[in-house]
Amino acid sequence: MAQATRTHSSGTAGRPPSPRAPRRTLLGSTVGKKAVMAVSGLILLGYLVAHVMGNLKVFFGPDEFNAYGHWLRTMGAPVLHHEWGLWIVRVVLLTAVVAHGVSAYQLSRLDRKARPTRYVHRRRRASYATRTMRWGGVIIALFVVWHLLDLTTLTVNANAQPGHPYENVVATFSTWYGNVIYIVAMLAVGLHVRHGFWSAAQTLGAGKARRDRALKVAATTLALVLTAGFLAVPVAVMTGVVS
Repeated sequence: MAQATRTHSSGTAGRPPSPRAPRRTLLGSTVGKKAVMAVSGLILLGYLVAHVMGNLKVFFGPDEFNAYGHWLRTMGAPVLHHEWGLWIVRVVLLTAVVAHGVSAYQLSRLDRKARPTRYVHRRRRASYATRTMRWGGVIIALFVVWHLLDLTTLTVNANAQPGHPYENVVATFSTWYGNVIYIVAMLAVGLHVRHGFWSAAQTLGAGKARRDRALKVAATTLALVLTAGFLAVPVAVMTGVVS
C-alpha cells in the first residue's frame, strides 16, 4: 500500500504541469469584437448623415457650396489652426474604418472556424443585404479610395479646379464613369446601413423582441433616406438641375 502511494506520488510529481488556459480579454472575445464593430459603425453612420447634409448644399448654388468646402478647412477656428479640425475628423474616421474592417474580418474567420464543413442544405439568409455585407464592404472601401482621388486630391478628376468644390462635383458627375462608380457605391452603402444599423442595435442591447419591427423599419428608412440624398447630386447634374 505504501509502495503504491509512493509510486502514485512520484508519478504525479514527475508529470509536467498542465498549461493554463489563456486569459481572454473583452476585445478578444466575440462579444467584444461585435461591440467594436457596432460602435465604429455608428461613428461612420454619423459621418454619413453629416456628409449627405453637406452634399445637398450643392442645390443652393456654387457660392454656398464653396463656402461650405472652405468652412471644412477652417472649422474649429480660431482655436484650431487651419485644417486641424478637418484632420482630427479624418483621423477619427480612419480609426473607425480600420476598427470596423478588422472586427468584421475577425468575426468572419471565427464564424468559418465554428462551421468548418458546409451545410448539406444551405440555409437561406435573412435578406439580400445580409448576403452582400462582405462584398458591400469591399465595394465601399474601394470607392473611398476613388472618392479621395477624385474630389480631395483631384488626381483622377480631369476637369478639376483646385479650391472650387462645386465645379469639381459638377465635373465628376459630367462623366459616365463617375456616375456609375458613385451610384453603385451608394447602393452598396444603403444596403450596408440597412443591415448594419439593425445589427448594431442588437449588439448594443437596444434590440428586443417587441422592438425588432420598429428597428427594422428605422434601419430601412434611414438607408433609403441616405441613399436618396447621396444619389440626388449625380442625378441633378445629369439632368441639368445642377450645372
